[in-house]
Amino acid sequence: MDKEALIALGLTEEQADKIISGYGKMVPKSLFENKVQEVKDLQKEIANRDIQLEELKKIDTAGLQNKITELQQQNKTDKAEYEAKIKDTQLKSALKLALAGKVHDADLVASLIDKATIELDEEGNVKKGLDEQLKTLQESKSFLFVPESQTLPKGTKPAESKKGDKDQGSNENYGKQIAEKVLGNTQYLADARKSYFQ
Repeated sequence: MDKEALIALGLTEEQADKIISGYGKMVPKSLFENKVQEVKDLQKEIANRDIQLEELKKIDTAGLQNKITELQQQNKTDKAEYEAKIKDTQLKSALKLALAGKVHDADLVASLIDKATIELDEEGNVKKGLDEQLKTLQESKSFLFVPESQTLPKGTKPAESKKGDKDQGSNENYGKQIAEKVLGNTQYLADARKSYFQ
């Protein structure tokens, strides 16, 4: 509101000048209302914080610390169990690979091996502790092992037959001979298992 508007309202010029000179010290109503609202909001926020502080006072800090310690211990236990399972799986796989072709039943022989003495290298292969145990097992339970005479070295071929000799070297008869050996070994293994588990 300016001086002319005040004069139009019926004030004298002197009165209008006094009002205008004091107007700089006055606060507009909208600004005043905004400040009042800010104060109310701050009071609500302070009240909410007081409630939160009271709730925090009720928390059992000793119990909370015990729970944290318990969870940390559980995490350590879970991690140790997980690492043990991974190591056991790696050990079983390495044993099966190491026993492949040497024994009739890799799972059976692996169950007779003391796994605590087996060491693996960085690539997961058996590094140490297996050969000595296999040697002892072979002496006491030789029926578990594939006889060396039945395994052909890698890269060898069966003997070729002479012309006209169809009984020993032909592909057809060679297959029959292998089948007979396999059936014989299967029977041998079945007999050996029966005698072992009786």
